[in-house]
Amino acid sequence: MESSSDILKQVRRIEIKTRGLSNDIFAGKYHSAFKGRGMAFSEVREYRVGDDVRDIDWNVTARSRQPHIKIYEEERELTMMLLIDVSGSRMFGTTEKLKKNTITEIAAVLAFSAAQNNDKVGCIFFSDRVEKFIPPKKGRAHVLMIIKELISFMPENNGTDISEGLRYLTNILKKRSTAFVLSDFMDTADGRARFEDALKIASGKHDMVGIRVYDRREQQLPDVGILELKDAETGEKVWVDTASRAVRDAYARNWEQTSALIDSSLKRCRVDNVKIATGEDYVTSLMKLFKRR
Repeated sequence: MESSSDILKQVRRIEIKTRGLSNDIFAGKYHSAFKGRGMAFSEVREYRVGDDVRDIDWNVTARSRQPHIKIYEEERELTMMLLIDVSGSRMFGTTEKLKKNTITEIAAVLAFSAAQNNDKVGCIFFSDRVEKFIPPKKGRAHVLMIIKELISFMPENNGTDISEGLRYLTNILKKRSTAFVLSDFMDTADGRARFEDALKIASGKHDMVGIRVYDRREQQLPDVGILELKDAETGEKVWVDTASRAVRDAYARNWEQTSALIDSSLKRCRVDNVKIATGEDYVTSLMKLFKRR
């Protein structure tokens, strides 16, 4: 168990690194990528040539027998929600960083970028249940509190159920937000992503973004002889002969199939997403994500 002084040192170290990135690189990019996506309903007026037909208010149109459209105005402040996967698999990593470390840094960068734009930031920690909810607030002190929780939080459960976090978001926040899901998204069963239905509902209400954090050793096994592998979420152990080419190929094939399953689910839900490996320069990947938007 880490002491409070150790945790505070880590918070400070992460603040120095990620706040600098937010100030120098991401604040402007975050603003252009996400600001203006939160649109508040303002009024209804008659349709004019050139108006977007997707904005037609069919109820008013039916009553008045004249086409009318909804007018929206950009909300001055947005709410950013961070949905953080705290299941057992986040403690895996074969570089100098665990998945947990990478998730923490990326979450800190996003939180400081939102704070720079005077937006609120909130957080949902989930395993196979919602473990903790931090209501959205503004300010540096609030962001530092979130970073402290990201470092020190110990979940009660080890399993993964992304749907639980998504359903909680949909129920708890009535106003549209920009929500980042930071997870390895390894939540599949019977040839499908278990979170797809909940994600489809959440993405209809919120601007959802998936940040998939993985470790390269999850893609391929090294040839190092007999290994004992343990499932971080179930505790199940199995001995594997990594010297066998067939075993290594089957392992890689399983990763590819699961990865394709996750990608297709995110695509069907129209959720922007990016894959980031532990130990990788996440700045480049985030910049590409922001640029795409």
